[in-house]
Amino acid sequence: MPLTEPVTPIDAEIGALVAARCPRTEPVCAYVYDLAALAAHVSAVVAALPARCRMFYAMKANSAAPILRTLAPRVAGFEVASGGELAKARAAAPGAPVIVGGPAKTESEIAAAVRAGALRLHVESVLELHRVSAVATGLGHEVDVLLRVNLAGPFPAATIAMAGRPTQFGIDESALGAAVGAARSLPGVRLAGFHLHSLSNNLSAEAHLAMLAHYRDRVLGWERAFGLRCTVLNVGGGIGVDYADLAAQFDWPAFTHGLDALLRTFPEHWREIDFECGRFLVAGCGVYATEVLDVKRNHGVNYVLVRGGTHHFRLPASWQHSHPFTVHPREGWPAELPRPEVRAEPVTVVGELCTPKDVLARDVPMARVRAGDVLAFRHAGAYGWEISHHDFLSHPHPDQVFLPAT
Repeated sequence: MPLTEPVTPIDAEIGALVAARCPRTEPVCAYVYDLAALAAHVSAVVAALPARCRMFYAMKANSAAPILRTLAPRVAGFEVASGGELAKARAAAPGAPVIVGGPAKTESEIAAAVRAGALRLHVESVLELHRVSAVATGLGHEVDVLLRVNLAGPFPAATIAMAGRPTQFGIDESALGAAVGAARSLPGVRLAGFHLHSLSNNLSAEAHLAMLAHYRDRVLGWERAFGLRCTVLNVGGGIGVDYADLAAQFDWPAFTHGLDALLRTFPEHWREIDFECGRFLVAGCGVYATEVLDVKRNHGVNYVLVRGGTHHFRLPASWQHSHPFTVHPREGWPAELPRPEVRAEPVTVVGELCTPKDVLARDVPMARVRAGDVLAFRHAGAYGWEISHHDFLSHPHPDQVFLPAT
């Protein structure tokens, strides 16, 4: 639905971009991030965690330097999944702790992590354990590792499953004995515990608590079977965002209340329970704003064509959903040009790419939208720009606007 007046700092910024637009300037196309809202949200999320729990930020969701600088004093550290992410973390927040994951680490990435003093490496195979051992001993270090295990499940329904089915992630639970044996015998590594990241975008607090109880039971079984005493359990991220209904989000207060009770059943020698969330922390702080270049009807469908598309904001196409947006009307329009519009009919929003797959939203009921208006795609702070194929067709990149945290 259209916005008649700014309701957030981001809306005010988009309104200013719309007001400044004139026929001689480029169309509006920008990511706008509210760092103050990000800081407030993440501070509240972390404050609600029970004792022994630590929140790391999964940088893959959004690795922009202003995001990292805002988060650094508010989270326990960063989860990085490549040498490039490690370098970004060190550049933006040199003192921030890092934990290192990823399913296919190179020796140079392992060496960079060891040299950078990474807290822990999450190891995904026996061969990788040998690589970590060789690199660490060659550098004269001993590093803590967690074994990432691909559990048998079952798990709650979620957008993406990393375990409980054939995937490239982690060590098959049936082969865990060999991995534990290697981790305990190889030089240069200390087995600190396990990493269990099984799904992505879970929307149910109750289901997430049940999954953590399952994790507890499996790790207790491994401790008995292998004669271990773990100190760290990493339960991954996977807490989701409901893009279909932005008012119905994951119930974090209910989850942390239940987590507090659940942790009383966890062994005290597990001194640390790590979360590594990305989407849940940063999605709400960003909006992708893009100007309508044309409106037309083909074969009974109303198309709204925008300045950007999936090369800027791939999330809707990747997850096959219609992304929520609002309309910022633009009142000025050149008198010599026709101004096509749609009133009280559904529209499909598409981008500027030469492919029919460049779709951001489909069959969305719309009161009114015109050429020159600006669409603001909400909750675009995670897996938006970060996962997009930026240079397909070599269109200009969107502006990146960061509203200050203070």
